Amino acid sequence: MKLTQLLERLEYEVVQGDDQIEVTELINDSRKVTEGSVFVCISGAVSDGHAYVQQVAEKGAAAVIVEKDVEAPEGLTVIKVENTRYALALTSAAYFGYPAEKLKVIGITGTKGKTTTTYMVKSILEEVGIKVGLIGTIEAIIGDKSIPANNTTPESYTIQKYFSEMVEEGCECVVMEVSSQGLKLDRTAGIPFEIGIFTNLGEDHIGPNEHKDFNEYKYCKSLLFKQCKIGIGNVDDKWFEDIFKDATCKVETFGFSEKADIRATDVKHISRPGYLGVQYHVAGLMDFDVEIDIPGDFSVYNSLTAIAVCRHFGVPVEDIKKALKVARVKGRIEMIKVSDDFTLMIDYAHNAMALESLLDTLRDYHPERIVTVFGCGGNRSKTRRYEMGEVSGKLSDFTIITSDNPRFEEPQAIIDDIVVGMKKTDGKYITICDRKEAIKYAIEHGQPGDVIILAGKGHETYQEIKGVKYDMDERVLIKEVLEELKK
Repeated sequence: MKLTQLLERLEYEVVQGDDQIEVTELINDSRKVTEGSVFVCISGAVSDGHAYVQQVAEKGAAAVIVEKDVEAPEGLTVIKVENTRYALALTSAAYFGYPAEKLKVIGITGTKGKTTTTYMVKSILEEVGIKVGLIGTIEAIIGDKSIPANNTTPESYTIQKYFSEMVEEGCECVVMEVSSQGLKLDRTAGIPFEIGIFTNLGEDHIGPNEHKDFNEYKYCKSLLFKQCKIGIGNVDDKWFEDIFKDATCKVETFGFSEKADIRATDVKHISRPGYLGVQYHVAGLMDFDVEIDIPGDFSVYNSLTAIAVCRHFGVPVEDIKKALKVARVKGRIEMIKVSDDFTLMIDYAHNAMALESLLDTLRDYHPERIVTVFGCGGNRSKTRRYEMGEVSGKLSDFTIITSDNPRFEEPQAIIDDIVVGMKKTDGKYITICDRKEAIKYAIEHGQPGDVIILAGKGHETYQEIKGVKYDMDERVLIKEVLEELKK
């Protein structure tokens, strides 16, 4: 293809060479450059692609796309743009033949609920025979293929590649989690979203490696609603007005509020041995009763979101009800049977807002005790540790503080930070650094009527220590613990 085809939706300047040349591949990793390829220089947190111009030229690159002035050898075409991340998104779309334009793209943004809602939407639409691709925190799903995720919203090139494969697989629709980082870094630039969803907003992802402050975080979330045809938002969230004030899409709402277009009424918490769920009535633009095998008000919000989306696809009510009854997400209130006396669940709650929401939800089911096992990630905001310690201290009857992904920090130092928050409360706690030992302690000391939560890891199947990801799946750890306790 000609270089001009890749650049057709961009404003650019030809600094050196010719934009009419033939090119072979689009690349944003200097190690993968081949003869005739175009290399996009991204200024990343770890390295700057502009430093590799000489190296990629020696490997045979035909052109580079830059946002800074560079010294380039003769014969290398240099294209200058204002923002190379934005350029990567638009050239990737062109490179793969604009696959998003052949799909109905549903984007979900918010602090909580993105993952569960994507699976609920996928489940309902597939109930009526619509083939759906998925991109999210846990994985990308393309037909029968599942690809583990590194980021909630992948790099733009990867997104477009996935879209292209989804089109080949016969998908009509894709539902994807859209993170604030993804929006900030232009990973979703140029995607024509059919529907954008706002679930809620809490103070998360603020720190040196993420967003400088809450206003930036909030602003980045709002960008989705300048890029979609229909925006569906949680009208009960206190930041709803801020998120939608500059929206350019048609806006619809869901929630518990009377003013919501689709709302939940007559909510009932259902509790039986080994089962926690919720029933409610859907009112407003739709009218029916629904029961979901996931407890709490947040599962009402997640399912309302899915219902609001699927209304636009004309899904019959009976199919919606049936699909919601079986929708499950790995590591999101995932019940693991270990005893007839108490309940154990795995959940991804890895910040104070998510943990508070989960513990409040479980309180509504009147357990004898709530026992929470959790740690915090290394190289992340210390504030998160204090807050999570305080939340667990206030809302759990007993807390077992352990290790999560320490990354490049000492696990005990992270635990000590959590204890600072814990000590602001009267909460009872113990510290057990080894996560498997912490789980063993929880199961061994489980009492009738307890609900034990393993929080923070959720779907993750690894523990990251000093730059290495070691295999660690809590489901496997539970199995090993049960075996050991039998001996």
